[in-house]
Formats: sequence, C-alpha cells, structure tokens
Amino acid sequence: MLALLLVAMAVVLLIGHGSEGGGTPLFSGAAQIVAGLVAGFAIGVVASLMGVAGGELLIPTLILLFGVDVKLAGSLSLVVSLPTMLVGFTRYSRDSTFAVLSRNRRFVLVMAVGSIVGTFFGAMLLGIVGVTFLLPLLAAILVISSFKVWRHK
Repeated sequence: MLALLLVAMAVVLLIGHGSEGGGTPLFSGAAQIVAGLVAGFAIGVVASLMGVAGGELLIPTLILLFGVDVKLAGSLSLVVSLPTMLVGFTRYSRDSTFAVLSRNRRFVLVMAVGSIVGTFFGAMLLGIVGVTFLLPLLAAILVISSFKVWRHK
C-alpha cells in the first residue's frame, strides 16, 4: 500500500503539478488545519512503523496539499520531523531496539558524520539548484523508495 502511495505521489508531482514546485493549497482555513492533523497523524504512524522520519511522505504532502514550494517543503519537513524523531527515539530507547546501534557504533558514527557533511553541502546547493531539477529528483526518490518498500518482506 505504501509503495503504491509513493508512486502515486511521484506521478502527481511530475504530471499533475506545476514545474515551479509550489501551487495553490487544496484546503484553506479550518479544512487546512484538519488536513494537516490527519496528514500528520498518518505520516507519524507510517514513520514510526517504518522507522523513518517520514520525509518521503511529508515533503510531497506539503507540496501537494498545502501548495508549499519544494525548497521550503524540504526545510519544513526537517522542522516537523524533529519531534517525530524524538518521540521515535524515546519509544525505541525503552526496549532493546537500540542495542544494534552499540554493536554497530562505527557504522552509525560514519553515517552520522556523512549525513551532517551532506546536509551542509546540500544547504549550500539549495540556492543554486533549480526547482525544475528538484521536483523530478523528488519523484525519482519516491519511485526508488516504493521499489524498496515493495521488495521488503
């Protein structure tokens, strides 16, 4: 189900959405608040089940439901993902789920350093890379993620 949702969002981003990366929000006023709560709840459930921050769903949701520019959606997803990650971290730290982290400490450290350096360079590129490149890239990431989810058993 999640794989199909990811592909559907990729198709809508590529075909049914303007190349400028933003657009008109589908909802306004109270309906937008309700849509935000429902989308946030659904993304939170999926994120906690999959062990991710939910950016795969959050960025397209911000673009498609709320008409946010793709560059702003990436930044907003980081802000929204932080509490999601903290709750997930708190939940998973209560059982033995994180024992694997201590057994793979070097890998975790290398990935964390790489992620921090990548984030730094990505933020520098944000002003250079255009929306016409970012939207297809986001769609490609969604399709690749859908294949990974589909094949995972």
